[in-house]
Amino acid sequence: MSKKLLIKNIGELATPLGNKPKKGTEMSEIKYLKNAWILVEDDTIKEVGEGEFPSSYVDEDTEVLDAGGKLVTPGFVDSHTHLVHYGSRENELALKLKGVPYLEILKMGGGILNTVRKTRTASFEELKNQSLKSLEIMLQHGTTTVESKSGYGLDVENEIKQLEVMKVLNEIQPVDVVPTFMGAHAVPEEYKKDKRGYIDLIINKMLPIVREKNLAEFCDVFCEEGVFSEEESREILSRAKEYGFDVKIHADEIYSIGGAELAAELSAISAEHLLAASDEGLKKMVEKEVIAVLLPGTSFNLATGKHARARDMINMGLAVALATDYNPGSCPTESMQLMMSLGCINLRMTPEEVLTAVTLNGACALNRGDLIGTIERGKKADIVIFDAPNLYYIMYHFGINHVDKVIKNGKVVVNRNNWG
Repeated sequence: MSKKLLIKNIGELATPLGNKPKKGTEMSEIKYLKNAWILVEDDTIKEVGEGEFPSSYVDEDTEVLDAGGKLVTPGFVDSHTHLVHYGSRENELALKLKGVPYLEILKMGGGILNTVRKTRTASFEELKNQSLKSLEIMLQHGTTTVESKSGYGLDVENEIKQLEVMKVLNEIQPVDVVPTFMGAHAVPEEYKKDKRGYIDLIINKMLPIVREKNLAEFCDVFCEEGVFSEEESREILSRAKEYGFDVKIHADEIYSIGGAELAAELSAISAEHLLAASDEGLKKMVEKEVIAVLLPGTSFNLATGKHARARDMINMGLAVALATDYNPGSCPTESMQLMMSLGCINLRMTPEEVLTAVTLNGACALNRGDLIGTIERGKKADIVIFDAPNLYYIMYHFGINHVDKVIKNGKVVVNRNNWG
């Protein structure tokens, strides 16, 4: 017997519509409903309406949830994180405040390599438990689906360990965790003088094992000066495509080295960061329909004063998504609501564009636009009720958690009334 849930008395329902990424001016196309309701059956949205709901939709077995005149949106899709890792790097804050650049910290054995050392020595349980804590925070802040990249193992055993933790996380808590293999996150210390050897290890051993074990959907590379060059990134990602992975690229975050152009050349599903991307590269991304995943929390936290050119990208006709880049170094935050405020304040996006970026476009950056990212008939019932009168209030009143309730797959999994 199916289970029904009726969410009624929604003050404002705000959602994009459709199952494909919204590009350019389309990103502002938000459907607003007043005094709305949503009928859910099992884990799927059956009907959405405005005004009085048909009495036939409610029977003695229907759970009725009164939204209390509050705001409702789709659950957030965080399409770029480094969820599974061990430890933290608060000690690097002092270096950053002294003006030491991120790539210099990496050269000193800090940054990614610092976390690699901690992650390698951590047990499976330690990685799982730290990640569970972050997933709970994400869920409480309205995130219902999250991408998780490996890349803190940088050897066969520990890359697989990270990915297997992700698999278990999917089974034991509500948030959907979408795995991305990112063995090409940095060159590990033991290969410092043999970068070619490490690339061969990724191509000839890591990729086949990850594919055989079906541990990841995507492959990502940190295409950046001093990390992996455009040519090295092309080689790794081209081989990943041969193995059947969809590809993503950490592109042109600090220097413009052709990452955006490479993303277009390889028809990547997304290019991410893009602070230094060239106009030519962005235009090629438009032509190949590559989604731009922007990470305003990272540019805010690195305090360089430089931000991704979201307005230019939208005006060019790109589909833009926003994500946290949650990681232990350059962006240690799980809050997509903070990203929404930074998207408005620092990237100059409108609230409507921001909502599209954290829902439908994020879903499409994970090949899930047909399942999640909007509130409409046939989509999964991933829904957030906010203690806010309207969409604009979320971005206006920044730095706090506005979530009242979170519904994941048709079940209430977060309820502020139950918070201690």
